[in-house]
Amino acid sequence: MKKKTSSVDVAKAAGVSQSMVSRAFTPGSSINSEKRELILSKAKELGYRPNIMARSMITRKSKIIGFVFGYLENHYYPLALEKLSREFQAKGYHSLMFFSDHQSSADEIVQEFLQYQIDAVILASVSLSPDWIEACHSLAVPVVLFNRAIEADDVTSVTSANYEGGKKVAHYLVKTGHKRISYISGFVESSTNKDREKGLVDGLKDHQMSLFSIESGNYSQKQARQATLSMFTADKTTTPDALFVASDHMAFAVIDTLRYELGLKVPEDVSVIGYDDVPLGAAPSYSLTTMSQPIDDMVSLTVKAVLNRIEQPNYPPERIQIPSHLVQRKTVKDRNLP
Repeated sequence: MKKKTSSVDVAKAAGVSQSMVSRAFTPGSSINSEKRELILSKAKELGYRPNIMARSMITRKSKIIGFVFGYLENHYYPLALEKLSREFQAKGYHSLMFFSDHQSSADEIVQEFLQYQIDAVILASVSLSPDWIEACHSLAVPVVLFNRAIEADDVTSVTSANYEGGKKVAHYLVKTGHKRISYISGFVESSTNKDREKGLVDGLKDHQMSLFSIESGNYSQKQARQATLSMFTADKTTTPDALFVASDHMAFAVIDTLRYELGLKVPEDVSVIGYDDVPLGAAPSYSLTTMSQPIDDMVSLTVKAVLNRIEQPNYPPERIQIPSHLVQRKTVKDRNLP
């Protein structure tokens, strides 16, 4: 049986130390580029691959980031997952992916994660109980929330400024002459939904107005459709003239329901605003006016926050909020105009 090539063999072939071989395979380490290329070339010739698990036993770092996503139906999350994975890969980290119910806690999933000796946990659209947050911290595994926040002093979260986003929607719809402004919510207990709804309500109060009606879409296209049908049933003498929908994913279903099931025109009969600014929203079939949730900023700040907590265990937790802005397309009508 052929002996497995070791880092010692590569070091001898390249005429360098074993520690330099290790640095050549460590992204971001200090090593001359020519030396790195020579070592990688010799390693390829000899068929050498570094033993990541063995290295993790020595360094106590697996270079693995655990991701828990509630769902990927929302167009925003596949984009976020890809960008997060690529940025961590560029930093020398690998991704381990699990899914959880976005309406429940990720406790059981994180329990499994910890068996893999992961370096950090990123939770997207899910929450974690205080007990498991404490368990992670006791094992020096930082927890970072992506697009979600919870009431905990020792957890870093990265979100858009959802409350301010909701207020901007209210001010814009009032400015464009809307009088009956309704809301189709996401998962009612999520921080993102609560903040967007509160921002909308408070923004309307600024103009001595109140929310006309509200239905839960639960971040589901099926439930968003049902919420729309409920708001526009035949026995209602007055219906909304504008809908703020808590995500673009739901807004697409809302627009389709208005057009093809209720026979209404968007925006002539009903204006619609979403939240996220996913690529499909710019397609001519929707041309959705929406609040942008800058994905590149969200991702880069999440990666930075995770690495800060890994490299500096005492690094203080942060509540990072990224400003969102209105993207004006064609689903809102200015009702002040004739």
